[in-house]
Formats: sequence, C-alpha cells, structure tokens
Amino acid sequence: MKNYGLIGEKLGHSLSPEIHNYIFDRYKIRGFYSLYEITQKNIEKALDSMKILGIEGVNITIPYKERFLNKVDFLSSEAKEIGAINVIKIKDSNIFGYNSDYYGFIRLLERGKIEVKDKKCVVLGTGGAGKSIIVALKDLGAKEIIVVSRNKKGKLEELKERFSYIVEATYEDKLEGDVIINCTPVGMYPNIDSSPVEEEVIKRFKSAVDIIYNPIQTKFLYYAEKNGIKNIDGLFMLIEQAIKAEEIWQEKEFNKELGEELYKKLESRFR
Repeated sequence: MKNYGLIGEKLGHSLSPEIHNYIFDRYKIRGFYSLYEITQKNIEKALDSMKILGIEGVNITIPYKERFLNKVDFLSSEAKEIGAINVIKIKDSNIFGYNSDYYGFIRLLERGKIEVKDKKCVVLGTGGAGKSIIVALKDLGAKEIIVVSRNKKGKLEELKERFSYIVEATYEDKLEGDVIINCTPVGMYPNIDSSPVEEEVIKRFKSAVDIIYNPIQTKFLYYAEKNGIKNIDGLFMLIEQAIKAEEIWQEKEFNKELGEELYKKLESRFR
C-alpha cells in the first residue's frame, strides 16, 4: 500500500482525499490518502517524518507552499520560477518538488476555451496561487499581466522583484482588459455575497475566471454571466492539479476524461 497525503494547517473541509481515493479506485492503484494537519511549530520536522513513515508523496497547501523550497533535492523548472511547491515526491531517499497548480490553471483555461495569448490579463490578489497563475499566463504568451493588490507595498513589491514583467495596480485604478482572474478568497463560502470587484469593472472584460469553487458560481462569476461574459469556476483547477500530482507520483499519464468524471462527481454539491 502506497501512502500519500495533504500537508496544511487547517484541512477539515478538504476535497483532496475524495479526489485522490477516486483515482486510486479508478486505476486500481494500491494507495491511501490522508490529511496531515501540522502546526507552524512542527512543520520543519515534516519531511523527516514522511521518510520515517514511508510516505511517498504529499500535496502542500496554505500556508506552507514556500517553506520547503530550500529543503528538496530537486526542484522542477516551473516550481523554481514560481517560488512555491505544492507537490512533493520521495523516491530513493531523494525529495522532489513540483507545482501542479501551474498545470491545473492551464487545464482550467483550456476547458473554458479562454485564450490568453496576446491578451491583457488582470490578476486580482497576491496570494500563493497567484504566483503559479502569473507564470502560467506568461508561458501562454499573455501580452500584459496586471497584478492588483490593496496597496503597492509589501506583497506586491515582493512579486515585482520575482516577476519583473508584471504591471502593478491597486483596486482604485481603472481596471480593464481581456481576461480578469480572481485569486482572492473574496466570495468564498460562507461570504458568498461578496465580490472582489464591482459589476462595472467586470463588464470591461471579455472573460472572467474565479479559482474559488465553493460556491461554483460566486458573485464575481454571477456578474460575468449576467453581462454575457465568458466565465469559468475553480473546481476544475483543483481537480486537475490533483491529477497532475498523481501523474508525478505514479509516473504515468491518465486518461483526459478523468478530470470531467471528477467534475461531474463533485460539482453538484457546490451549486
């Protein structure tokens, strides 16, 4: 039996066990997926504990995606550029770090038929997921990537140092472009009546993406739908980043229909 899991601080409502155990059943993999809630005080011991317990791989979520960057033996190219890892694989006593959020976001855009090449893209928020989205947009050929924060100090300045090609903005600026992407938690259950920007802002774009999946249609996406703007929710990104993690761990590719199977299985509960 292969052991995998999710490392984070608060994991009570995570969908990860359901997604990964479905994959194990679907492909007859003798695996088991657990949740590992670890405090900030004990996080430094996590990798040694994984080796001792025979855990072959983990996903990493808030707030630890940057904590293991200098503790792995191998860092994938996308994780190195992003500056965050959310997948770890242990093989032959070596520790490998990857970022599957990057791939999950690209698959989300493909599913929603949202084109970003040569487009002006606006990213709302400066959190961990935003880094992988910035790099994905750059690699997909976005013409301009505008990152929006409450102020231009702190996190936004840090992002500008890492990603010199981004344009800084605040919510007070006039935001407009082709694609707007919400990477903030604003609008997530239970605060479902909130949107990171007003309807008038969303109307200035051709496509809207929200990486939130609970609810499936956030207030942000409701505004987009109401105004005939192409839009897509974040559940498929969650699913596809998990599938990518499994492909890394199992060293094989899965059927492209797997993501749709999981989406149909999970989507109705967040409506």
